[in-house]
Amino acid sequence: MLRNVLLALLALVIAVGGGTLSAWYAVSRFDGFGSLAIGQWTAHPDAGTPLSDPYAKARAAREGAFPLGGTEGLVFYAYSDNEGKTLDRRCTYKVEGNTPNTRFWTLYAADRALTSLEPGKDKLPALHSRQIFRNDDGGFSISVSPTAQPGNWLATSGGGRMVLVMTLYDTPIAGNSGLVNMAFPTVTRIGCDA
Repeated sequence: MLRNVLLALLALVIAVGGGTLSAWYAVSRFDGFGSLAIGQWTAHPDAGTPLSDPYAKARAAREGAFPLGGTEGLVFYAYSDNEGKTLDRRCTYKVEGNTPNTRFWTLYAADRALTSLEPGKDKLPALHSRQIFRNDDGGFSISVSPTAQPGNWLATSGGGRMVLVMTLYDTPIAGNSGLVNMAFPTVTRIGCDA
């Protein structure tokens, strides 16, 4: 009798513990289904739409996120550089190239929970498409670094991993009509202070 009770309790602990861990993973670490990857950048075009998967909806509800609608824009995330190394706040990166056709875009650095990094006093926490210097061909080069850089500079601070977040507003990609010949900036590691 005691053996049956212990086995039932063990099964209950495994079921509740496994269910809790899988639910935590699904809303905290799992990126969801239906992702769109372009180079180092990843987006979830269905986020904020009725087609969004239940994990993405749960994660947005847990974080209090308000995803853009399908016709409003699309958010892309870069977790690693062009060599596949995780982005580090103590390193200097070049974000170079161009973006897909869009009316307006923003770029900021965030921690792994996607909270914007505080760059320090008198430093911009984000850049946008109407304030950067461009090359003759319309492309751009942005330095992401904890130390001051010439030209377009996005300041970072602290240590640990980071994510670059680029939001494209009013873009044909959000409607899946702009998926052909997309140009996206590359993220290249220049050096590290670590």
